[in-house]
Amino acid sequence: MSGDAPEFELRLAASAADLAAAQRLRYEVFVEELGGDGEMVDHAARREADAFDPHCDHLLLIDRARSADLAPDGGGAVVGVYRLLPGERLAQTGRFYTEGEYDLTPLKTSDRKLLELGRSCLAPAYRGGIAMYHLWGALWDYVEARGIEVLFGTASFHGTDTAALAAPLSMLHHNHLAPEALRPAALPPHGTAMDLLPEAALNRAEAMRAVPALIKAYLRLGGWVGQGAWVDHAFNTTDVCLVLDATQVSPRQVAIYRKGRSG
Repeated sequence: MSGDAPEFELRLAASAADLAAAQRLRYEVFVEELGGDGEMVDHAARREADAFDPHCDHLLLIDRARSADLAPDGGGAVVGVYRLLPGERLAQTGRFYTEGEYDLTPLKTSDRKLLELGRSCLAPAYRGGIAMYHLWGALWDYVEARGIEVLFGTASFHGTDTAALAAPLSMLHHNHLAPEALRPAALPPHGTAMDLLPEAALNRAEAMRAVPALIKAYLRLGGWVGQGAWVDHAFNTTDVCLVLDATQVSPRQVAIYRKGRSG
């Protein structure tokens, strides 16, 4: 990041160039940084893409104080993205992306208005600061404008060694398991139990420190996890399915995110 203070703009992608900019940031994070890959990853163009992209909304966080040769409109660099798939678009996609890893029957039969979240990432220089507040504040604007009731999607731990992740996975299972009526379940063959350690053996504070920031953000809003984790060898991650009932989120917590982005 340059020495200039960021000048953030948030908007949905509105062109092929916008989508390409989002996919380039995803490539930098998911492929170059985390070692992921996939059938539609374009290494020559440095774009991480899949078949769901054309049917989703892509929330862009743009820093207009940072120039980039590949910016969507020459007016700044895309430094954060969120991919959003409203449930009413299932007629176009046939399924949610998450259904490749989790049985979503409880959600899909809940009669609730659903929004799948995915491919969330920030450029390294923008992590741990106000950038996430901007993304989450804009996400909540999207949720409220569309009357979304339940948000869900996978979030990841880096690496596929579940034994090394036993403490945080077990803590999530014992303390943040979704209610049965909204509880997705990890699918075979890569689904695996999360309750690897008994609750009594956990140091909860230490385990929470090992939880990625994005998952913590969901938990602060009252989010839950589904049953089991899913080991994604293509992306070199261990995924959990997060579920958030938007109708139960504390207005105070939402206000914190909105205040953070105006600070």
